[in-house]
Amino acid sequence: MPVFPEEPEINESLPGPGVPSPRESDAHALRTPATGGAATAVPSAAGVVPAPVPGPRPAPPRPAPPRPAGARADRPGPSPRPNPIPKPSPPRPAPRPAPVEVRHVPAVEAEALDRADETVDRLLDGGRDPGAVLVLTVGAAHPWQQHELSFGEERYWAQLAEGGDVFYADAELTRPARRPVVVLVVNGGPADRAATAYAEALRRAEALLVVCGGADPAAGGAPLAAGASAPRGLPA
Repeated sequence: MPVFPEEPEINESLPGPGVPSPRESDAHALRTPATGGAATAVPSAAGVVPAPVPGPRPAPPRPAPPRPAGARADRPGPSPRPNPIPKPSPPRPAPRPAPVEVRHVPAVEAEALDRADETVDRLLDGGRDPGAVLVLTVGAAHPWQQHELSFGEERYWAQLAEGGDVFYADAELTRPARRPVVVLVVNGGPADRAATAYAEALRRAEALLVVCGGADPAAGGAPLAAGASAPRGLPA
């Protein structure tokens, strides 16, 4: 039986029909491993396609520098406190009014009106405003009151509201009226009426009460009401 020589072993596969034969340079490139930053060729049906080159690796994070001994760790500070709501201050007590000064001008009933007119003149000459003076009579009405009433009660009471001049009225005045200076004329009437008129005049006076005629309030003729100072002579 004839002996046929052994056929050499074929390591490389032959391309099929329609596939171009690779060149020797291409086969060498396939067998050469990629080194450095060169792209590695990957065979494909369309030819050799270079593989993507990976980018540089990120550097590892640097460790934080060591904290010196004794240093305090950073801690968040306390949150700011809201401003406290101020407490309302207690109301201040109303200032107490100054005591009313009381002066007495001695006079008999027949001369009480004259002494009262002299008192008013001295008050005005001393700088008092006419609208700051109120004259009250215990007995008969003052002549100026009678004169003003002759023009009618409406005009008479309008002068009290306007407050621009000395106002003359009866000691039993029922309308509200207060002025810095009150002149009380004790020109008649019983003693109890004079005492009542004195208390009413003291309530209407804001700074000064002048009693013309009658008993001296400080001598016991009429009680010195609370808030009144000791009487003195004729005002300047």
